[in-house]
This record gives sequence, C-alpha cells and structure tokens, in this order.
Amino acid sequence: MATVTVSDIRKTYKKVTAVDDLSLDIADGEFFVILGPSGAGKTTTLKSIAGLVDIDSGAVSIGGVDMTRVEPYHRNVAMAFESYALYPQKTVAENLASPLKSGRTGRYSADEQATRIHQVTTTLGIDHLKNRLPRELSNGQRQRVALGRVLVRPADVYLLDEPLSHLDAKLRAAMRAELKQLGAMSNTTTVYVTHDYQEALALGDRIAVMREGRLMQIGTPDEIWRRPADTFVARSLGQPEINLLDGVVDDGRIRLGDGSLDVPIPADVPCNRGDRVRVGLRPCDLHVTSREGSLRGRVLLAERLGRNIELTVDVGGAQLIALTSGRHGVGEGDNVTMRIAESDVHVFSPGEGDTSRLSEETLEAVR
Repeated sequence: MATVTVSDIRKTYKKVTAVDDLSLDIADGEFFVILGPSGAGKTTTLKSIAGLVDIDSGAVSIGGVDMTRVEPYHRNVAMAFESYALYPQKTVAENLASPLKSGRTGRYSADEQATRIHQVTTTLGIDHLKNRLPRELSNGQRQRVALGRVLVRPADVYLLDEPLSHLDAKLRAAMRAELKQLGAMSNTTTVYVTHDYQEALALGDRIAVMREGRLMQIGTPDEIWRRPADTFVARSLGQPEINLLDGVVDDGRIRLGDGSLDVPIPADVPCNRGDRVRVGLRPCDLHVTSREGSLRGRVLLAERLGRNIELTVDVGGAQLIALTSGRHGVGEGDNVTMRIAESDVHVFSPGEGDTSRLSEETLEAVR
C-alpha cells in the first residue's frame, strides 16, 4: 500500500490541454474514483501516475517518493486497461503469470506463481478457465482475467481505467459488486477511472469530478451528491439528470417558473428577497403525493422503468422530471402534486452555462 500525491501536473497534446494543473492527495489504502465525461482527462491522469505519459510539468509521488521521472517498470503499480490488453497467444494462466515473472518485486518460483494464480482465479470465479485462450472467453470473462492480472502481483497502487465499460448492464452491476469486495479484501490503494456515476458512488471512498482537464470537486460520495460544487457536478450524478430552474427569492421561499410555484430555501443558503437564483431538484427527490405540496402540474409523459415510472410534468410552464413508484397509478394527462424536502433543494448562482453552488462569496459577486 502507498499514498499517491499528484502536484500541479499538466499535459498537453499539441494545442489540446488534456490535464491542466491537477493536484490530488490519495490516502494509503483508499479507493479513489475519478469521474468525468469523455475527454475530461481521466485516462491521461491515470497514465501520468503510471508513468506511461511524460507530463509537461508538475510531480507525481508514490509512497512519499518522487516518481515523476521514474520509468513505469520501477513504480510498482499495476494497471488494468479499458481494452483488456491480454496476450492473445497465451492461456488465461499464462496471462496471469506474466506479471509475476518480472518487475520490482522480482521473479516468483513456479510454486509461488501457481499459488497466487489459484487465489486470484478462485476469487474472481475463473478457476475453470485457466487453460483457455482469450478468444475463447466472453467479454465478462476477459474482464475478469484483466482484473486478475492486476491483482495477482502485489503492488503499491492499482490503476483501473474504465474496466467495466464494455460490459452489458447486468454484468456491469455484478462486476461492480465484486470490485467492491475485492477492494475491501486487498486494502490496496486504488485509483479507478469511470464515466459512470453509479460506479463512482458505489465504489469510491472519495470521488474527484473532472471536466476538460480540470478538477471540479473532490469529496465523499455523500458530499458530491448532497453538495455539488456547481451545476456541472450536479448534472454528472443521477439519471435522469437533475432539474434546473430559474427562480426568485420571495418571503422565505424561492418562486419558480411563472411564479406560481415555490420551494423552501435551505437553511444554509444565504439570500435576500429579490435575489435571482438557479434551483436544482433531483427527480428522485420529488415525491408525488396525495397530500399538500407546493409543486402542482400535469403529466405530459409517463415512461415505465421497471418498478419506477419517469414522469415529465408541466409545472407552471416549466417541465420537471420526477420518478415515482408504479403504485401511484399516475398516467399521462393526470394532474399531480409533488413535494420536496428543504434539504434536497440545491441552490446555484444565476446565469448561463454552469454556475457555482450559492454561497456568501458567489452571491456577493452577482448582486
């Protein structure tokens, strides 16, 4: 196990800045997730830690040792690539043995190799596949082999680059559960890259959200979910996406749309009457109710998603997405009432594009 410190690293490809002055402090034994869309710089960050790209500036330390100019071979990290990167001419057992034949940890004897391979294949449920070639495996089995090749050799840091992206939804959920168990078992520092917010929330001890090479926010899954730093981070987590509506503060409430609707102002949000704001309401936090509620509208579209129904509701001239269980029996054309808890209302600064979560500093800037 080891700490990982990334200090102000920058990497450009001609005129494109892949990573822009990025700094991270990853604790010993932490499962750290980097989340962001394609082109955010996630893989470049991972390769910078592994030493697979030469950074333009900044520094990378592993276990308190400066590794910035150290060859990947000597960094004692293990990396799983998005493309699996298995040797096609070697069996599963031979693929798993390859990391044990060289590296900073030295060579392992044949008995030691067999023991470690057996431990990993048993854990990953691929013990019966050891004599097969990669072309004889399904995508899920290849993914397990790729992960096994990372886990088979003790390393200071595991680097996992979107290891589940090629799997179907059901298998991805199963592998996500396995990764969570493996992370708890190995207690090795792990840096995991993904564009899937569910993976990030399920696996990460902490999450770093990236956009266009820059770090937008770092926090625990609960912090990122409950207090997103800006509307980009808020939209990065959750499906359907968070609803964003313009509003005006008035008499202890925020009026939305044409002014006929309102939501409570969270206790920690500094604002005065007349201030313009943007309000974020997650679909899963909007509760369809037969009791009193401040959000009333008409259902334009109802889409069944398994046990839940996704509703598109016309609320005061604005459209809100809400999730409800099938037991409510809500259909298209029905009038509905919705309510939301004060703690689930997210308030951001007004403006176009992505704006910051409202605080004393951001509010003062827009007044």
